[in-house]
Amino acid sequence: MMATVHTLESIKSTLEKHIGKRVQLKANKGRKQIVTKRGILEEAYPSVFIVKLDDETNGASRVSYSYSDLLTSNVKLQVIKGKSENERKVS
Repeated sequence: MMATVHTLESIKSTLEKHIGKRVQLKANKGRKQIVTKRGILEEAYPSVFIVKLDDETNGASRVSYSYSDLLTSNVKLQVIKGKSENERKVS
């Protein structure tokens, strides 16, 4: 249990370093449905992080996920670096 808490805190502190940067999310929505979204990592709260999406036509301009989503690989987050859009995996 303690290792999981430490791991979640590690994920949170890593994300905090990238607040304000462009990211790409790949979220597993079940039944082999993968949703890919891009936006800006806006905030890291104690239990969740918020991403402001580029595409606001779908009605949701912000999404939030828990750090355990990253730990269990239900969500994959990559920081987009520079204009060449080379991607670096955060977790």
